[in-house]
Amino acid sequence: MGRHQESFPNAETDLKTLKETPDTPQTRAPSYRLAFADPDFLCRDELRATRIQLEMLKPEMVLAERGIESTVVMFGGARIPDPKHKSDARTETLAGLSKYYDEARKFACIITEKSMKSYGRENVVVTGGGPGVMEAGNRGAVDAGGASIALNIVLPHEQAPNEYCTPELCFNFHYFATRKIHFLMRAKAVIAFPGGFGTLDELFETLTLIQTGRMSRIPVILFGEKFWRSIINWETLADAGTIGAEDLDLFSFVETADEAIAIINAWDIHNPV
Repeated sequence: MGRHQESFPNAETDLKTLKETPDTPQTRAPSYRLAFADPDFLCRDELRATRIQLEMLKPEMVLAERGIESTVVMFGGARIPDPKHKSDARTETLAGLSKYYDEARKFACIITEKSMKSYGRENVVVTGGGPGVMEAGNRGAVDAGGASIALNIVLPHEQAPNEYCTPELCFNFHYFATRKIHFLMRAKAVIAFPGGFGTLDELFETLTLIQTGRMSRIPVILFGEKFWRSIINWETLADAGTIGAEDLDLFSFVETADEAIAIINAWDIHNPV
């Protein structure tokens, strides 16, 4: 295999060669572009399956090259402010929820310190890379002197990754579906802070995968019991029989980073790899 790789020019070599190709009507034609270097071609509807495959492969390859084996996922609202700026919150409720920014930051710091004991390969914090709770998660990793992963997504309104994301581990997605797969495929724990539709979507996908046995059971920890019980009547679901009573044991409520860490540590003791 190695001999074949040496015998033929690789894709990068051909791209360099093309820069020296004479400029003619033929070489300027879109049809002459190498298929893998033709953005117009790659963006055609017929290439959707290929684009999905590329979004699966790129983060997978980068994280594997980095040696990252497991993650701790942090979901939560982009609108939850740093307590220092809670006066700018659009509602009193959001201002009150700002305490979870600090808890998210503290939690990520503790987890990252733990991760660094395995040379940053295990329990690496991963967020959506945006503001709010996501920023707090990446920021906590920086507080610990470690790296964190950010899985950003292109939205109609321009959104840049928060400044605390590790640049080499900051990814951008077009498809929500592939992004959610990457959130969970290495997850050793999922932490959900108060949030909106996106947080609910991510949380319920996680719970559905665990409930149906499509994903191994891991700790699912919800910060802010009052918030979660006010928006979801979990017991009504169980009483109605649309979920089983045992499904209420798939998640835990906490208020502080220390409580969440205690749950994860207890899980690790009783469920060794």
